[in-house]
Amino acid sequence: MNDSLTRAAFLQKTSLASAALLLSNLELFAAAEEKIIKVAIIGCGSVSNRYIVHLQSSPLVKIVSLCDIKQDRAEAQNKKYNIGASTYNNINALLKGNAFDLMLTLTDMQMHGALNKIALQAGKHVWSEKPLANTYAEGKALVDYAKLKGVRIWGAPAVVTSPQFEFMSKTIQEGKLGKLASAHGQYGHTGPTWSSFFYEPLGGSMPDLGVYNMATLTGLLGPAKSVMAMTSIVNKEREIDEKGIVKVNEEDNAHILLEHDNGVISHIMCGFNYFDPFGHEAKNQTLHSIQIFGDKGNMRLIGYDWEPKSVVLDNSWTEAPQVVQTDDGGYQWQEGATHIAGALSKNIEPRINVLHSLHVLEIIEAARKSSKEGIKVKLVSSFPFPMV
Repeated sequence: MNDSLTRAAFLQKTSLASAALLLSNLELFAAAEEKIIKVAIIGCGSVSNRYIVHLQSSPLVKIVSLCDIKQDRAEAQNKKYNIGASTYNNINALLKGNAFDLMLTLTDMQMHGALNKIALQAGKHVWSEKPLANTYAEGKALVDYAKLKGVRIWGAPAVVTSPQFEFMSKTIQEGKLGKLASAHGQYGHTGPTWSSFFYEPLGGSMPDLGVYNMATLTGLLGPAKSVMAMTSIVNKEREIDEKGIVKVNEEDNAHILLEHDNGVISHIMCGFNYFDPFGHEAKNQTLHSIQIFGDKGNMRLIGYDWEPKSVVLDNSWTEAPQVVQTDDGGYQWQEGATHIAGALSKNIEPRINVLHSLHVLEIIEAARKSSKEGIKVKLVSSFPFPMV
């Protein structure tokens, strides 16, 4: 050893070198753990505008392909958002094109099940806009097939990832409302005019609107055991921007009763005939859309569950109700796919659970059966609960 290098100095230098090597290895490990998720989007209509921007905000996501049966729409989105993706006009061409990890299905809802199946068959993960299939049987087959192929499928909505949902769930779990009894959810507007698929067979207000409250209330109260419902068509015809007058084939008005464990009953109303100045643009909504009642308190979610503003907690005989959880934590309804991509990248389990989406799909199907036959319909599906 060089006489000028003391033992203490030598140890210090070797310790620093070891620390630097360890830090370097940890950085390499972290980089390896956080894989960039390559995303393909099928369906480049209005909803894709929100998804694309959110996906682009994540350093863990790269959009590599856009697909639409009207390829000019895919090309327009590619240019508008400076994506640099390849564009296609059918799913087979999409699957033969750029390699990707996760497919986003943003098409007309009637096509979700078939497209999701093709993607799973090709060994791709799937994030599907709601609903993930047209029937419970089709949805369950997709989930089972995904397990067989060693890939994953998830479905919108992403209401369970909001800070307001988390607060409400923890408040319930901590017993601050006492013994739960009832809950109510509502969401509606005067109906979309930009596409007819909302009113075609297998469309309707439940898979488009009611799905949000169904996901929120089952997420907070637990799986439903049975369903009773009444549905109707108030407006027999609708005027669609590019088609003119079309016939309405599915419910545009629905009331659904859900039976949960421990005697809890919840109610959901949704429809395409609800005048509400904030119905499709939730920015200025100050009224509540979800309410939970217990024998020691109640909570009201201000705003819509897909764009919540705060929670009002009322559990005191002497003090005024509290306005809490006013911070949305950056939550946006379109964050589901980004959330899932992040989970895939980091190899962690997301809060969003496909079994929850599948349960909601069964509720929609059971509600239609209940209304048509005038019966109470028992459910067979469930999901891990509590979610928070």
